[in-house]
Amino acid sequence: MDLPHTESPLDPEAQRKADLRRLRTALAASLAFGALLLVMFLAQGAFDWRPFAVAPGAARGLVGVLTAPLLHGSPAHLVANGASVLLLGTLAGGVYPRATLRSVPLLWIGSGLGAWLLGESGSHHLGASGLTHGLMFLVFSLGLLRRDRPAIAAGMIAFFLYGGMLLTVLPQEPGVSWQSHLGGAVAGVVSAFVFRRSDPQAPRRKYSWELEEEAEAEAAAAERAQFEPPRPDDVPVLWQRPGDRDQGVVLRFTRERRDDD
Repeated sequence: MDLPHTESPLDPEAQRKADLRRLRTALAASLAFGALLLVMFLAQGAFDWRPFAVAPGAARGLVGVLTAPLLHGSPAHLVANGASVLLLGTLAGGVYPRATLRSVPLLWIGSGLGAWLLGESGSHHLGASGLTHGLMFLVFSLGLLRRDRPAIAAGMIAFFLYGGMLLTVLPQEPGVSWQSHLGGAVAGVVSAFVFRRSDPQAPRRKYSWELEEEAEAEAAAAERAQFEPPRPDDVPVLWQRPGDRDQGVVLRFTRERRDDD
C-alpha cells in the first residue's frame, strides 16, 4: 500500500514485505505505549496523581490534558484501555501510518479538552479511553472517506470490535468519562478529514471490463493515427501586416475619363 499506483504492484513480494514491515512497526509502537501505561500505573502509588488528572473548568486542570491519558484508576481500567490501544493502534498504524502519526496529538489533546470543557466541576478525569475512541473514529471515518479495499476492511474490523464506542460518547454509566470519549471521537473525525490523503491509495487489480475499454481506446487511437497527418511543430506565417498599424489602409481610385465627357 506504499506504492503510489492504481494498478497491481510490479513486485508483489516487495509489497507484501512492506505491508508486513509496517504492521510490525505499528504493533511494536502499540506494545511500547501499553508498557508505558503499565509502568505509570505501577508508579501511581508513589505520588498524588490528582494534579495530573483533568480538572474541568479549572486552569490547573489543563495540565491533565497532557498527562491524564497515562493514568488509570484500576487494573480493570488499565487492561480495557491497554487492549484497545493494542488492537486499534496496530490497525490504524498498519493501514494508515502517516495519518495515524499526525492524528495522535490531535486525539490526545481533543480527549482532554472534551473532559475539561464538558466535565462536571470538582471531578477528575483520567485514562486513555478518549484516545482509543479517537483511534476507532479515525479508522472508521477513513474507511468511509477513502473507500479503497484496505480502508473498508479496516473500518469494518474497527466497527466489529469496538462499534459500541458509537454509544459511549454519550452519558450512560456513572463514573465513566463520556466527555473525554466525545472529545476523542470528534478529534478522530476531524483528523480523518484533514489527513485522509496522507497515505497513498492501495494498488489494486483492474477489472476485465476496464482492461477491455483501455484496449479499445488504444486501438481506436492507433487507427486514427493511420489516416491523420502528423501535426506540424511550427506553422509558417504567410502574411504579416506592415508596420505596427492595427488598421487597414484606404486606397483612393481616380475616376476614369471618357471621351464623351
